[in-house]
Amino acid sequence: MRKRRNFGWVKTGSVHVAFLLLVALFCATALAQTASPDSQAASASHAKVPSVTPSAADIAAAKASGKVWVNLDTGIYHKGGRWYGKTKNGKFMSVDEANKAGYKAAKRD
Repeated sequence: MRKRRNFGWVKTGSVHVAFLLLVALFCATALAQTASPDSQAASASHAKVPSVTPSAADIAAAKASGKVWVNLDTGIYHKGGRWYGKTKNGKFMSVDEANKAGYKAAKRD
């Protein structure tokens, strides 16, 4: 006959029950997060659409037509300089469009 180990207050049956409760809690929270329409709407609103980095010809054409580069992540537009057409998430706009949309001019260009 096998000798049972005594771990104080922990019995082998209670360890199994605790493990099953932990697994059930994990599954319930995972199911609640995937089934909630609010969480899906929130994650969809924060999803970023990857922008295509403009080519050198696109940058030159936009600069010649007087457009600014708007960094959509920071809300700052650049009239020229280091970041013009270089940030990951941005687009070209006219100065009036950028101001109406609430974007601010860069302090240094």
